[in-house]
Amino acid sequence: MSNFFSQNKIRPWVLLSVFAIVALILWNTNVLFQILKEEERTKMELWATAQQELIENSDLSRDYGILAFDVLQKIGVTPMIQVNASGYIKDFKNIDWDIQRDPDSLKLYDLLNKLKLENAPIAIRYKDVVNQTLYYGDSELLKKLQYYPLALLLIMALFAAVLFFFFQTSKASEQNRLWAGMAKETAHQIGTPLSSLMGWITLLKEQNIAPASVDEMEKDVDRLTVITERFSKVGSLPELHNHDVAQATEEAILYLKKRSSQLILWTWDVPQKEIRIPINLPLYSWTLENLIKNGIDAMKGQGSLTIELVERKTEVVVRVSDTGQGIAPKNVKRIFNPGFTTKQRGWGLGLSLVRRIIVDYHQGSVAVLKTEMGKGTTFEIRLKK
Repeated sequence: MSNFFSQNKIRPWVLLSVFAIVALILWNTNVLFQILKEEERTKMELWATAQQELIENSDLSRDYGILAFDVLQKIGVTPMIQVNASGYIKDFKNIDWDIQRDPDSLKLYDLLNKLKLENAPIAIRYKDVVNQTLYYGDSELLKKLQYYPLALLLIMALFAAVLFFFFQTSKASEQNRLWAGMAKETAHQIGTPLSSLMGWITLLKEQNIAPASVDEMEKDVDRLTVITERFSKVGSLPELHNHDVAQATEEAILYLKKRSSQLILWTWDVPQKEIRIPINLPLYSWTLENLIKNGIDAMKGQGSLTIELVERKTEVVVRVSDTGQGIAPKNVKRIFNPGFTTKQRGWGLGLSLVRRIIVDYHQGSVAVLKTEMGKGTTFEIRLKK
């Protein structure tokens, strides 16, 4: 079933088939409506003929008189008003109006005006002169049938919306599975040489060769191990544990500061105390690194970078500010979309992953707090305690 809907060549035929079926149903409904309307017209003409016969022949004992009287008694449910030659209402039938309780004839004349708009009147003649005029409206069945196409269109619109949502969800799910598969395969491929590097570092430490350099190499290898772990967790629901978010934030800052341009002025305000909240430590660090690296890229390696962590009663707020080129207003709502990027190189997945990690996994929020072209951007993360 999913393979059937995922084929782009089949989708247009599915939509065309649906629209063809809807058009056929609407056409048949219209034909049925016209047939019923003609039948009601015929009944009213028959009633008018019977009325005319009674006017011209008052002898009800004759066969045609009995038949005419019988027709008049079995008019059905069609609302009708009979007026004389002067335009005054003479009689009415099948109209929910009690003249004894509500003697206001103006309401009845308002109804008469409505009936005049619904159907053409039928003249009742006496000696070739129009003696009376019959006005009639649509029966309840016809009125309900008029709304049937609208109800059908609403149902089909709902069906189309569900179908569109299904297509979009299937496409997004397929893309997510693809990215998750690529991430896991990347983690697997990195794992083998990474194990070898860890072995070589252990060997260098045992031989006491360039201890300072080996220590830095070990930090980078540990970093690669963390990155590999992150990639291996893409696509699976991460576990949240209570960690010190202040320490994790400062460690990420110090690691990136040492490996960034010396032309960047780093400023951070992180409370020097333990702030434990439920987070996935590798993914949180990944999120913070993404935002910081985006700021560094926006400043093109030169400018001021500010990181602030604020503890509140029910949440922790992390802000990352840069003095880069800023974000165009038209792009503010799109920057978290998968594949969106303003860089010449890049897949546009960084901020998409940031939102997924913070919003979907941690039930928090991430947004552009403020941005101004040529002056910089501030991102804000909110995490629940």
